[in-house]
Amino acid sequence: MSESNKDLRGDLEILEAMASEMDQYLQSQALFWPMMNGGLPRLTIGGYLMRQHRLTSLRDQLDANDKVRLEAAVGQFNEALVEKIVRFEERAHQEIHARLRQWGEYLKELHDSKLGIGDYYISHVQTRLMITSLIHKLEEQPYELDSRVFEQLAVYDNILRNYWVPGSFIWADEWKPAYPEAEYWWLYGQPRSDR
Repeated sequence: MSESNKDLRGDLEILEAMASEMDQYLQSQALFWPMMNGGLPRLTIGGYLMRQHRLTSLRDQLDANDKVRLEAAVGQFNEALVEKIVRFEERAHQEIHARLRQWGEYLKELHDSKLGIGDYYISHVQTRLMITSLIHKLEEQPYELDSRVFEQLAVYDNILRNYWVPGSFIWADEWKPAYPEAEYWWLYGQPRSDR
């Protein structure tokens, strides 16, 4: 099994756990929900949606059993949203604004410290990816996306472009089909470390 497929298997395990706790999460006030399995990342809508997008886009890389598990997890997530349209939209907007603040803080650090290369960027770009995942979900009916999100994200993307050096896809090539460069340009290269 390739390293990227191991990563997908890990994503699937996290997705299943997040889907199983999504109903409780939506009823709570916590933005970052501690999962029952303490070894997993905290549950957020953006974290779930990021993984769902990757897994569904790359489902051909999963074996038959894992495809069944994926469909079951997505079904459980969708079931958790039944009759919770307003609540889901509120929670998703709460997270998207928190993620925008996180991304803005990273960009400020990039400017102030001139750090941006290597693993430092790769670990922080997941915040940008979660923002995109949340936007995609909130653009679906019956949800309504706060238009200020696009304005703020455009400002941040322009800041990042000031440092941007186009280059190779930052993850395994097997993941490229999930992230076309035209939309996910910020996964194809990295910020330079000096201006």
